[in-house]
Amino acid sequence: MKANYLKETQRKWKGKVGSVSKRFWKDEAGLGTLEMLMILAVLVLIAIAFRKWIIKWVNTLFNSTDTKITNTSTSVSEPVTT
Repeated sequence: MKANYLKETQRKWKGKVGSVSKRFWKDEAGLGTLEMLMILAVLVLIAIAFRKWIIKWVNTLFNSTDTKITNTSTSVSEPVTT
């Protein structure tokens, strides 16, 4: 009984997934989604290819900002109270 139920459920899901994927593949509106996925894939590949350079650049930016903040905070004097 349980084996028949599982086979029937698998058959139903297989049919639903197949029909949904066929409709998505044939749908012209899905073309925009595909284009977005391709652009995202290219961006990820570029990020992977230049990851060391990107990490070095970000670290340089943070160090530069940290230095500027440190220099600014030491040059500001506290008000004199009398």
